Amino acid sequence: MARRLSVSVVVLVAALVAAETASAAVSCGEVTSAVAPCLGYAMGSSASPSAACCNGVRSLSSRASSTADRQAACACLKSMTGRLGGNMRNAASIPSKCGVNVGVPISPNVDCSKIN
Repeated sequence: MARRLSVSVVVLVAALVAAETASAAVSCGEVTSAVAPCLGYAMGSSASPSAACCNGVRSLSSRASSTADRQAACACLKSMTGRLGGNMRNAASIPSKCGVNVGVPISPNVDCSKIN
């Protein structure tokens, strides 16, 4: 009986750990890596987003599939845009220029808690 209970507890803990891992939000490191190739365009030193930039935005869009992911990505992008300055119109236009709807506005003024 005690052995059966121990096995049940181990299975339950493993299931909880797997569920927590599956629902973990996109990290700021992942967001930063995805959009790093976009900095030239965001800062105004490139006339258009590069292919690497658009690929990164597409990748981020596919990874940010839950509300928690989009809110985490939003918070990271908000922090990045606040620190970088530059032409916010360029930064905000990257998803549309790449033909991607990321569901997250790129702005230092967005309320990320309202992202669905």
